[in-house]
Amino acid sequence: MGFDEEASSSTNVLPPFPREDTPLLSKSPPLSSQSKTFANIFIAIVGAGVLGLPYTFKKTGWIFGILMIFFVAILTYHCMMLLVYTRRKLESKQGFSKINSFGDLGFTVCGPVGRFSVDFMIVLTQAGFCVSYLIFIANTLAFLTQTKKIIGFTPKVFYIWGCFPFQLGLNSIPTLTHLAPLSIFADVVDIGAMGVVMVEDVMIFLKTKPVLEAFGGLSVVFYGLGVAVYAFEGIGMVLPLESETKDKSRFGRNLGLSMAFISLMYASFGALGYFAFGEETKDIITTNLGQGLVSNLVQLGLCINLFFTFPLMMNPVYEVCERRFCEGRYCVWMRWILVLGVSLVALSVPNFADFLSLVGSSFCVALGFVLPALFHLLVFKDEMKLRGVILDVVVMVVGVILCISGTWSALMEIFSVKV
Repeated sequence: MGFDEEASSSTNVLPPFPREDTPLLSKSPPLSSQSKTFANIFIAIVGAGVLGLPYTFKKTGWIFGILMIFFVAILTYHCMMLLVYTRRKLESKQGFSKINSFGDLGFTVCGPVGRFSVDFMIVLTQAGFCVSYLIFIANTLAFLTQTKKIIGFTPKVFYIWGCFPFQLGLNSIPTLTHLAPLSIFADVVDIGAMGVVMVEDVMIFLKTKPVLEAFGGLSVVFYGLGVAVYAFEGIGMVLPLESETKDKSRFGRNLGLSMAFISLMYASFGALGYFAFGEETKDIITTNLGQGLVSNLVQLGLCINLFFTFPLMMNPVYEVCERRFCEGRYCVWMRWILVLGVSLVALSVPNFADFLSLVGSSFCVALGFVLPALFHLLVFKDEMKLRGVILDVVVMVVGVILCISGTWSALMEIFSVKV
């Protein structure tokens, strides 16, 4: 709720309340090997955002789309490592307690303002992810059922409200220990679905060979960057992941390899999806695959895994809100209100990829680029050379430009949709 006592402490002890990185399991996990760290990074980054990449490539052009993916990957990796270096520097100073999360780091560097900024953005980005999940589930089920009205409602409205009571139940669980295995299931399904879709894309491309654009107009550059930032969003987990790594000296190398692998996968998935369908590429690529048995199973599997991933992704939101407004105590009514708010937003957004761009361009950019560079600059300013200071400032300026321009571009796309 407040930080006056913590901020004035001479030992800089962090608040004892739950934080956004509070583990799902009650016991601390054992330190991770290099292979397990690689897998954990993959799970933390790869999500539903990848399904909007082919549509984004259609808007930006496939060559620019590939360049965009690698540019965002390099910038994201750089900013993740800035957080790691900043945490290591602060923990090496006498008097600072262990910094477990992004929010802890913000509090240590900037006091209550730093923690509030991180908490605020994490709440909006995590809730934004869940909005996109509901949009995907509703649009996919509407595509599979091919009905115009269900008991007087449009299919999208019916399926979102149909999920609502079940999500109230799932999100009422105080601890998500029993749901934790479902996050692994979700990622297995994601990888399997991506593999099936890419094979289908290649087969369709060899038959149809549609006309393709290499570069889109300048008007969609920031739109595409917003979707790419969303797809790589995992900045909030980098400090907990580094804490659990057995050999911390190799964490940067492992993170770099993970980002390179994910970049290649994203670029291939986005390009192949666009190659297969050209200008007919839809905002959710799986809806391009028709009504075959394999396609239907893939789409149903994705809906199921996103349905069960919803409460896992909302958990950081609950931890932040309950810490601030309920003194860290469990509050079922607050959770239900937050689920209702997410559902109402999902009802008002017509297009999956447009919403990815909006979330990615706004708070994901600020959380992923601006704050890491700012915290690094504040901690290292007295010992950095001019080149390092300029680099941090450039990252912040680029982040602000992407945030403003990308948000505007995404809003224009959303409101231009004819429903």
